[in-house]
Amino acid sequence: MPTAGQRDFEEYARARQHQLYRTAYLLCGDADRAQDLAQTTLAKLFQHWKRASRAENLDAYAKTVLSRTFLSEQRGRRRERAAHELGAGTAHLGPPPDLRLTLLAALATLPPKPRVMVILRYWEDLSVESVATLLRCSTGNVKSQCARSMAKLRAELGDLHLYATES
Repeated sequence: MPTAGQRDFEEYARARQHQLYRTAYLLCGDADRAQDLAQTTLAKLFQHWKRASRAENLDAYAKTVLSRTFLSEQRGRRRERAAHELGAGTAHLGPPPDLRLTLLAALATLPPKPRVMVILRYWEDLSVESVATLLRCSTGNVKSQCARSMAKLRAELGDLHLYATES
């Protein structure tokens, strides 16, 4: 029979697994890897549930685990970026067939830690201070990395952002 702690974890995992998967997908751009990242995050949360469940903000704790798991995985990988880029440098004559794929390809051009910062800051809508705390860095680092990354994304996407605002 499951303990109260196990039931609490199961309840949390069911409620948040989709959100964790979505963030993981934005981080890595691959459905299978995102599933693995989300599952690894949940496994780590379960392993340390006693401590995690006492966290002031359990969702922030989970995002920290997810972000650090992704960054740790990236350090171990030395793959070519070209495998994640979808036709970088090709000219688009009209709106892209799927703006999400284009955005994911642009996100994949960012190094792992700045990508995490941009996703947490702008997709997850966390404050600069929250992102800095989650990633154990200064607020100035988050601000400068996000500014550089957003400039790179704007250059990468060119005028494609206009199509998103027209829709």
